[in-house]
Order: sequence, then C-alpha cells, then structure tokens
Amino acid sequence: MKQVKRILLAVLIVPLLSSCGYNTMVELSEAVDAQWAQVENVYQRRSDLIPNLVNTVKGYASHEKETLQAVVEARAKATSVNISADKLNAETFRKFQAAQDGLSSALSKLMVVMERYPDLKANQNFLDLQAQLEGTENRIAVERRKFNEATRKYNTYIKKFPHNMIAGMFDFEKKPYFKAEAKAQEAPKVEF
Repeated sequence: MKQVKRILLAVLIVPLLSSCGYNTMVELSEAVDAQWAQVENVYQRRSDLIPNLVNTVKGYASHEKETLQAVVEARAKATSVNISADKLNAETFRKFQAAQDGLSSALSKLMVVMERYPDLKANQNFLDLQAQLEGTENRIAVERRKFNEATRKYNTYIKKFPHNMIAGMFDFEKKPYFKAEAKAQEAPKVEF
C-alpha cells in the first residue's frame, strides 16, 4: 500500500515541478555554468600566451626585470584562483575577478614598457603575440558580456513569482555578475 502511495505521489509531484519552472531553473543555471566555463576558457588562453610574450620581451628588455617579474607573479596568482561553476558565489567570484584584474594591470604596464623598445616592436614574434593577446582580451570582454546576460536571465527568472518560492525550496541562489574594476571609473592620464 505504501508503494502505491509513493507512486501516486510521484505522479502528482513530477508534473507540478515541471510546470512550476523547476526545469527552466535547471536549464538557466546550467547555461550560466556553461558560460562560466567559456569565460574560464578565454582567461586560460590569455594565461597560456603570457609566458611566450614574457620570453620574447626578455630578449630585448632584460633590464626590465621588475616589470617582467610582476607579470609572471600576477599570472601565477590568477591561475591559482579557480572556481568551479557550482561554487560560484559573490566572495569566490570577487577573488577570481581581483586576481584577473591584477593580471590585466600587470600586462598593461608591460605593454607600456614595450613601447620603449623599437627593435622589440618590429619583432614579428612579438607582433604576433601582441595581436593574439589583444584578440584574447576582446574575447574575454565578449564572454564576460555573455556570462552576464546568462546570469541576468537566470537571476530574473528565479526572482519572479511563483518561481521565487520554488527557487528557495531547491536552493537556486542568485549568481554574481562581472563588474568593471574600480579603476575603470578613472579617466586615463595622457602626457605629451
């Protein structure tokens, strides 16, 4: 008799969960996780390019050791902060973004240093690496935008009534967004 009750209860509950948006929440959550994986993928591409770039610059600007070391250390820090999609919360996300922002800052300083070396700027390997890095930075921006869009869809869906009640019951929580770093608000200084 208990078995029949369980089967009957399951037959009633499964359609209710399906019609209340549970499946859509799962799909949207998976879309955010998949997009997060793509963001990590393009950050990994950037990280993989950096050793080649640093080695190319080393040959021309060996006395810029401090800048090169800062890039290497920032890369190491950025690659040490890994977040699996199921552990994506505001605090872990902030740590990941801070590490990536540190690497972006170090790369910017390296690009400024490289402007001082005409021979380096004429080196084809360097030019290829620089173009690949610029392309990768563009990919990062695109994937971050796509991640934010997937996150917006998910967050909006779980906040709407009656989905918010189901989301709470099944631990669907708000996911964080990428935000511009604080320095992005400052206008760059141009000196002649």
